[in-house]
Amino acid sequence: MKLAPLLISGTDTAVGKTKTACDLAREFSRRGVEVGVMKPVETGCEALGANLAPADAIALRSSSGCKAPLDTICPYRYRTPLAPAAAAEIERAQSPDFEVIKERFDALTRAHEIVLVEGAGGLAVPITWEKNYADLALELNLTLILVVGNRLGCINSAVLSLDYAARRGLRIGGYILNDTDDHATPATETNADSLRRLLSAAFLGAVRYQKPLANESVERIIALSRLGP
Repeated sequence: MKLAPLLISGTDTAVGKTKTACDLAREFSRRGVEVGVMKPVETGCEALGANLAPADAIALRSSSGCKAPLDTICPYRYRTPLAPAAAAEIERAQSPDFEVIKERFDALTRAHEIVLVEGAGGLAVPITWEKNYADLALELNLTLILVVGNRLGCINSAVLSLDYAARRGLRIGGYILNDTDDHATPATETNADSLRRLLSAAFLGAVRYQKPLANESVERIIALSRLGP
């Protein structure tokens, strides 16, 4: 049974996108779903000899059990920890090509029941200077799962991110509130209630610092992925 592919995006960097994507990949796989994973562009890669090691893509492949070649999972890699368009420009390297990304994505789709795509930063981060991750979501017909870093200031970021997604016409699955550290503050203890009041998007659950996604959150995401595009 084919399931709707998902885009795991975030309100910002360091909000827990990779952990969330890995948790989801692991849980889908544990339930017997054949999972394909993709990190179309990864920046900040470590140089290992002549190659660049995409740590996030490697973690996704390990968590999912996906057997696809790493070049399929992560076709574009850069050393500079910047937005993909800026990293490519600074390194005078080839810019990401949407046609190549789509070809690799289609190959993963044919071989798996679901494909989880992890973004970089947020929806407006430029993959090229002409197209961003919202464009990619539309191109690949991805359903958005937004990871919100549970910290002071996240309300504004979450509202703006989901408003932008809606204006661009993305299918919005919902959002996950993820603790970014283990120190509780008045903001981290009240953000969930505030966001529920302000957002019409589905609340898919809260995740305590370094804890796995709750089973209830996983089941909600599985259910929405069954709805199809």
